[in-house]
Amino acid sequence: MPSPPCCGLIVVGSKEPVPLKGISVDVQVKGFVADVSASLKYKNVEEKAVEAVFVFPMDDDSAVYSFEAIIEGKTIVADLQEKEQARKTYDEAISQGQQAFLLKEDESSADIFSCNVGNLPPGQEAVVTLRYVRELLVEADGAVRFVLPAVLNPRYTPKEHAVSVTATRPQVPVGEIPYTLSLSAHFQSAYGIAKITSNCDISPMEYTNEDKTGAKVSLAEGHKFERDVELLAYYLEANKPSVTVEAGVVSNAAEEPKGSLMTESVAMFNFYPNIPTAQEQTNSGEFIFVVDQSGSMESRMNSEPNAPQRIDSAKETLVLLLKSLPLGCYFNIFGFGSRFESFFAESKEYTQQSMEEAIKKVKEMKANFGGTEILSPLKKIYDTVGRSDHPRQVFLFTDGEVGNTKQVIDEVQKNAHNHRCFTFGIGEGASTSLMKGVARAGGGISEFITGKDRMQTKVLRALKCSLQPTVKNVTLTWSLPSGMEAILLSKVPTAIFQGQKSIIYAQLKGKVEADAEGEVCLQYNFKDELLKNAITFPLKVEKSERPTIHRLAAKSLISELESGKDSKSEEVKKRILETSLQSRVISSLTAFVAVNKDTKTPVEGPPVRRDILAPRLMARVCFYRKKCLRSVPAQNIAMYSSAMPRPSMAINAAAPDPAVRKRKLKDLYKKEVGFLCGAICNFAPPPPPDMTAPPVVKLISLQNADGSWNLNPEFSSILRLSQEDISNRNPDQSQVTAGRSGHGGPKGRDGKCGKTSPNVEPSVWATVLAVIWLHASCLDQREEWELLEGKAVSWLRAKAGSSLDQFVRAGNELLKSSVDLKVFGL
Repeated sequence: MPSPPCCGLIVVGSKEPVPLKGISVDVQVKGFVADVSASLKYKNVEEKAVEAVFVFPMDDDSAVYSFEAIIEGKTIVADLQEKEQARKTYDEAISQGQQAFLLKEDESSADIFSCNVGNLPPGQEAVVTLRYVRELLVEADGAVRFVLPAVLNPRYTPKEHAVSVTATRPQVPVGEIPYTLSLSAHFQSAYGIAKITSNCDISPMEYTNEDKTGAKVSLAEGHKFERDVELLAYYLEANKPSVTVEAGVVSNAAEEPKGSLMTESVAMFNFYPNIPTAQEQTNSGEFIFVVDQSGSMESRMNSEPNAPQRIDSAKETLVLLLKSLPLGCYFNIFGFGSRFESFFAESKEYTQQSMEEAIKKVKEMKANFGGTEILSPLKKIYDTVGRSDHPRQVFLFTDGEVGNTKQVIDEVQKNAHNHRCFTFGIGEGASTSLMKGVARAGGGISEFITGKDRMQTKVLRALKCSLQPTVKNVTLTWSLPSGMEAILLSKVPTAIFQGQKSIIYAQLKGKVEADAEGEVCLQYNFKDELLKNAITFPLKVEKSERPTIHRLAAKSLISELESGKDSKSEEVKKRILETSLQSRVISSLTAFVAVNKDTKTPVEGPPVRRDILAPRLMARVCFYRKKCLRSVPAQNIAMYSSAMPRPSMAINAAAPDPAVRKRKLKDLYKKEVGFLCGAICNFAPPPPPDMTAPPVVKLISLQNADGSWNLNPEFSSILRLSQEDISNRNPDQSQVTAGRSGHGGPKGRDGKCGKTSPNVEPSVWATVLAVIWLHASCLDQREEWELLEGKAVSWLRAKAGSSLDQFVRAGNELLKSSVDLKVFGL
């Protein structure tokens, strides 16, 4: 039996008591901002004092602004300190037998946090609460999306990098997590709320007021931590430009000096640029698809029994992408894991031959490349000179399980001037820091495909964005009263796409008169047109209970500084530290630390460390050590070896025979620790391949690179008609006859002279039928075939000329449909 693909090892299983008992989350959503309070309840059921360490995921955009602990009814509010100082404060408190608490961002990635609860005495309870705010995205269907990350997969550690903290967490199968999760969410929208849905079981939506501008839901009991908790709120109007201005706080402390970020008003601007839809199909561009072929891509897309594997969904998406590319562009495909390969030595021109060659290679792709090393293929792409008349567009597909996130983002940032990068996080637990960071650095957009989301829909949406001509000369102009100025806290967007929200933060400095107003205008050049989006806003605002917008602005500024070219300079580090400490928003350079200085009885001796268990998603124990280790970095092996229990002398003595000893060792590993591939192998055998692909997939696979279809038996079977019937109903049947026998004149169906042109190609009839069939049978999937339909219609208008309307009418009659002539531009 062959071994499953692997790319790194972590220790699994634990028989020790788990001090974390439950997680309780309260979500308050106002418009497009969520304020979240997460409380973690601990209890030490052991006879010795423990230190509980909980590593958990956090969305990359989250601004963590508060951390506190409650011990025996006493609340201890944590201080935000420089990270090294916070660690020192924590360690000193532990060594002195005091209770202490530490919350920090992981060194490798901004979406991984760890919480340490130190010196928890036997029998004592503690509740630690962290609070954060974050912006909420608006989906293509208008839903405002909130996600509570609950899945953190082990991340592969490339060579020469420190082992990811995710690789050292003990894991148990889904359903065996010993702690619980409860969540309640309240939504408010001035425009009204139509409905709230979720990928998890939730209570029925309950309105909290008569005008339906407020509603609440809660998570059903028994969440198994097998997926992130996603809530989709449908407002009656979501895609409208808006602005929120928040007054500054009163300066009363050294960390909030007058004139600082927190003491002046801050505004959050939500722009929804309306870009004209281009009518013509562009034929320029170099499209490079970088596809994860690591072992984890064998995992299924979701927990449904017959869900497709991630790699299979990616392959189907690649075929659809290849069919949707414009003639005349250039393209290439890279597969990566511990190594990488490209389909072609350099990008090839998109033709019928190159498309067919690529599709053949796509069908042969497997999740057998070992680990997840994204940096190498990206460097290879950037080292290859592009074409000035074909703007480079990079599409990155991965489940995001990497341990060198910041290095990858830095590499994209260095090359942002010569390409755009679009990212797609596949499956539960994909790194938000990696996906969003790369897209931001590369001037593209990021998408996450989880649950039952179709990868094809989201990827084709991004391809449409990439085909949109580049917006140039993006600027902001302000109209403010005399004596006021606006200081940007986030960058002006360099990439603007139709239907995509652009958020900008600005500090408003100066004296504000009563009833004064300001205006900001986002303007840019699109092709030969100057477009403007203006927002008018009040300058005099009431002070708010929570400086939510200030915290979001601080997070935005910190993220910009941390991802900038000079992020390593002392000057930038100083500004990051100052912004973090003044706003109390955690950063890569700071951490929250709390010490209970009133500990009644100091703990004697070091506490026993207890790492909180994490769910193991779709994984199984792997005992094929030799094959697994082929793609495992040396430091991962060393990490594993240091934690692996040593074979006992009793086994060696009782089993002198090597074969017996090997079997007993295998049983011991299986019982006590086992091996787990860092790529996460499937817990159950993968579902058998679907031998009956959906008709729409079959039809798309038959399309030619120029957008046309040929009439053949396979095409006819998809339409559930015989090839003979289709041929006989061709309005230009004489041309079909001529094509078969080499003679014939321009006669119509009745044998008399028809009105169709004698020069119409035979494929015109098949292509018309294909477009009509897509509209009649698959309209709900139009986003997926809209681009290839555009190619087909352009080809038809060039080939059919004035006869096109007759073909469409005949096609509607044959397929018993009523597709509008406007679909064909008539």
